[in-house]
Amino acid sequence: MNYNTLENADLADKNILVRMDLNVPVQDGQVSDTTRIDRLKATVDFLIKSDAKKIMILSHFGRPKGQENSDYSLAFLPAILTARWGVEVGFGENSDARVCLFENLRFNPGEKSNASDFAQSLAAHGDIYINDAFSCAHRAHASTEGITHFLPSYAGMAMAAELKALSSALEAPTKPVMAIVGGAKISTKLSVLHNITKKVDFLVLGGAMANTFLLAQGQDIGASMCEKDMVDEAQNIMRDAAQNKCEIITPLDCIVTEKLEENAQYETTTLPNFPSNKSAIDVGDKSIQNVCNILNDCKTLLWNGPMGIFEIKPFDNGTNKIAQHAAQLSVAGKLLSVAGGGDTVAAIDNAGVVNEFSYVSTAGGAFLEWLEGKTLPGIAALEQAAEKAA
Repeated sequence: MNYNTLENADLADKNILVRMDLNVPVQDGQVSDTTRIDRLKATVDFLIKSDAKKIMILSHFGRPKGQENSDYSLAFLPAILTARWGVEVGFGENSDARVCLFENLRFNPGEKSNASDFAQSLAAHGDIYINDAFSCAHRAHASTEGITHFLPSYAGMAMAAELKALSSALEAPTKPVMAIVGGAKISTKLSVLHNITKKVDFLVLGGAMANTFLLAQGQDIGASMCEKDMVDEAQNIMRDAAQNKCEIITPLDCIVTEKLEENAQYETTTLPNFPSNKSAIDVGDKSIQNVCNILNDCKTLLWNGPMGIFEIKPFDNGTNKIAQHAAQLSVAGKLLSVAGGGDTVAAIDNAGVVNEFSYVSTAGGAFLEWLEGKTLPGIAALEQAAEKAA
């Protein structure tokens, strides 16, 4: 990837437009997770130290469907940004504050349609554009793609950190590489699985997805959740993996239960002795130890999706133990660990090690599309802007 970063920009006395993703979780009027806000502070600090004249922040929030809707106004955010960033943040295009947040981009239908006139109207406010929203990079919107045609464009600090981590994990990793892919369905991650088998040395499967692969291997899985109509596809993925010398790791034992509920009675079943009336809801100790042993010899880990139903205790044990082992290796400098997509962040946070992984992405759809090997329009736009400026 070839894009311009802020270190290469002349920012002094310039009006700067920064695309951020402030589509943060809100409960009872309060932001319940400030991770995205906190990661953006580095860019704001850099711009202030670089003597930028004015810093104008662009973001969307929710799905107002191209119309003004007070339920989706960003007016509640400046006070929170001020507290988290330690700098006064004003609100609206007419704010006199040096740092200000514009109203929700998606109030204008031109944002999602990538209308050139809307992109141009945004660009008219600034001298330089910065994209610091990797989580929005899979969308060709006016504020992520269209605007780059009208202003010199750069990657922000958070964007550059994300791209560096992702490149280190999949594009140019230190081998051996392990990928852990979990979740409920193969059907939602077909492209991810096919792409990853070309890139990694070990593919560890977890969650209900693993059940479908066990079924495809001829294993009886009792009453476990699976996708019977995806067995042929699972076999195709296994053939692809074999051709690419990627070893697929499926569970050796499972935690099984009749009822999926908090503190339900359960037992460990060693494959192939699977009880017909029970469901697999987590991996057992043999599976955990097997993954950890292989991980000891790996240099890079890419993680997407839990090993079991981590939301219900004690069926978070498999995810927790493997995540904690990966964290220990990462802290010791023996492993580069990158995680993200879907409920992965929540699963690793539940294990208590979200700050000990090398990098945890807060992006959802963009992270998954990157795993699929797709071109992300927001990143392509930055690359094209760099070529134009060269």
